[in-house]
Amino acid sequence: MKFSQIPYTRPDLAAAAAAYEDITARIRRGASAGEVLEQFRRAEQLDAQLDTAYTVAYIRNTVDTRDAFYAAEQQFFDENLPALADKQLDVYRAVLASPFRAELADALGALALEKMDVAARAQSPAVLELMARENALTTEYQKLYASAQIPFAGRTLTVAQLAPYKEDPSRSLRREALEAEGTWFDEHRKEFDELYEELVHNRTAQARAMGYEDFCPLGAIRMGRVGYTLADMAAYRGQIKRDVVPVAAGLKALQHRRTGIGAPKFYDEAFAFPDGNARPTGTPEEILAAGRQMYRALSPQTAEFIDIMFENELFDVLAKPGKAPGGYCTGLRAYKMPFIFSNFNGTSGDVDVLTHEAGHAFADYVSARLEIPDILRQPGMESCEIHSMSMEFLTSDYHRLFFGPATAKYQLAHAEDALFFLPYGTMVDEFQHEVYKNPAMTPAERNGVWAALERQYRPWIDFDGLPFYGRGAGWQRQLHIYQTAFYYIDYCLAQTVALQFFTAWLHDKQDAWNRYLALVNAAGTKTYPGLVAAAGFASPFAPGTMKTVARAVGAWCEEQNRALFP
Repeated sequence: MKFSQIPYTRPDLAAAAAAYEDITARIRRGASAGEVLEQFRRAEQLDAQLDTAYTVAYIRNTVDTRDAFYAAEQQFFDENLPALADKQLDVYRAVLASPFRAELADALGALALEKMDVAARAQSPAVLELMARENALTTEYQKLYASAQIPFAGRTLTVAQLAPYKEDPSRSLRREALEAEGTWFDEHRKEFDELYEELVHNRTAQARAMGYEDFCPLGAIRMGRVGYTLADMAAYRGQIKRDVVPVAAGLKALQHRRTGIGAPKFYDEAFAFPDGNARPTGTPEEILAAGRQMYRALSPQTAEFIDIMFENELFDVLAKPGKAPGGYCTGLRAYKMPFIFSNFNGTSGDVDVLTHEAGHAFADYVSARLEIPDILRQPGMESCEIHSMSMEFLTSDYHRLFFGPATAKYQLAHAEDALFFLPYGTMVDEFQHEVYKNPAMTPAERNGVWAALERQYRPWIDFDGLPFYGRGAGWQRQLHIYQTAFYYIDYCLAQTVALQFFTAWLHDKQDAWNRYLALVNAAGTKTYPGLVAAAGFASPFAPGTMKTVARAVGAWCEEQNRALFP
């Protein structure tokens, strides 16, 4: 079914809550493991129906945040889903308390029960009102961000539409673009500060009501982290500072030398080549068509997948007024189909969408067709991001369809950016740990923490007094900090594995692709460390992993740079 034809009716949440209560009661009095499993599967079917209704409303709201009908539907879900989620979690709690737990673990998999336990510990009835308010705040942030109408170069642009100017060959134009963007954020400083202030206090109140000293451990539970600890993640951040930052700094110096910039500033960060960055050729429609050609050629599995995506209008990728910022892939569970949302802006990021978000979509498409419990269809988010980030590299043979003679430039910049991202993404994570451990900080103090972390993780950057960025507020542009606390480190954990996929692909393309297919087909049946080990790669938590990864990718980038600029 085409997405435009998918019907939407607001679900009867009172009836759904009653159904969950009935399922929970039947599980509690179940006389056998078979009876419990029958009710659990009934709950999964109801989950899929409700999740699909919410997802349809969410997609249509983000496609046009000005649409009053779907804005109201989003508000309805923001206010009511936390209470319903607690009814859903009662089903998990009943399964976990079942006298047939050992048999259920055999039938569903021990990891399924472990995931239920983590989910059940993620909320309690005591914080439902706080969670509803948290949802509303994140929607307010998204709407505020999407409302940006920035005067620039005789046009009025959104934040996404401003992006090409930030990498323009004209240095003055790059600075002006960042000044215009920063000025808009500064004009809305009060709203951004107040939204985050309330979010921090709200999440802290939730954590304390559930018996935690601060939000950090609860945030990890809500991210579904299984198989590793907060201490493991802290050690990983230490490896990034010690072993990746120096390599990234060296590559930045190389980038500035080839662009001829002697005193680099923040507005030079995205400018990678003296004759301009690689940009995809053709219209957005032609870029999409090239994407379809790429996936048809990549493998029989991806060919089937991409044809269904196009035939069913499962993309909305053009930037336009009122559209929410960013990009995502989500799943329409009742239809066993993914959906890709983005904001094309004429930069290489458009191609990244066709590889990154389509990596998510392909994994979702595969897992929806596996005969496994729904709770095992998706691994943790850090593992889902392996699917997307690795696809960016595994499609390298087809990048020429988008960039033609500029393909080598794109691939060099893409590998460099993958390494540059690790310090930034890890900095986002450490910033949030500092904020939630010290929730009484003022907005100015939070900006001070961010500025101090910039000096540790990206010491090569000079902000040159730019508005917004120059005062340490650049973190407010990062959607995840507001909308999904502690998510961002997942990209780093995944990138570490994706870079290992890249080096494996350089050695043996077919072997790398076979490993990827095996990873996707494992879905969520293993933990993140288990999936990494099964793919034959080193854990990011193991001492020395980041040094090895950074040196290997850094050496490849230096070699490519010499080939392009002898």
